[in-house]
Amino acid sequence: MSIYDFTVKNNKGEDVSLSAYQGKALLVVNTATKCGLTPQYGPLEALYQKYRERGFEILDFPCNQFLSQAPGSDDEINGFCTRKYGTTFPRFAKIEVNGDSTAPLFVWLKEQQPEDKDAANAKGFMTKIQQFLSKTAPGDIKWNFGKFLIDRTGGVHARYSPAAAPETLEADIESLL
Repeated sequence: MSIYDFTVKNNKGEDVSLSAYQGKALLVVNTATKCGLTPQYGPLEALYQKYRERGFEILDFPCNQFLSQAPGSDDEINGFCTRKYGTTFPRFAKIEVNGDSTAPLFVWLKEQQPEDKDAANAKGFMTKIQQFLSKTAPGDIKWNFGKFLIDRTGGVHARYSPAAAPETLEADIESLL
């Protein structure tokens, strides 16, 4: 199984087969518009602009599970991100990344990579949300802006904590291109 076996909804409610991204390096991110990490949209867009011509895509999946920090409709979220941060990478329908209603894509991603590559470096950030984290299960997405880097064959290369600044992923992205 690979990421290409999944079909997801875009932010217009239409089915999109992730096989459309076959042969590309992908960064899958669960996002939110009202989070302290929301400014990561800027560096994410910079990465996208820098590497997209070389076969890199960012797949943005808004998620409202973390203190309701992704309110609004898919259309409102898309409008906010394009106006405030100038994002041009694909944005999909709002999903759940943990719990009984976890989107199948995120079930698979977490199975493939249950731990963040940079978990030790993210402890400072994670202690700030410790009360919320006490309710998470092993392997769960810890917060908004968890990131999964997918190689060109559709396998999970690495998982990064929400606190990982997008620009710190450049060496890993370069290695896949």
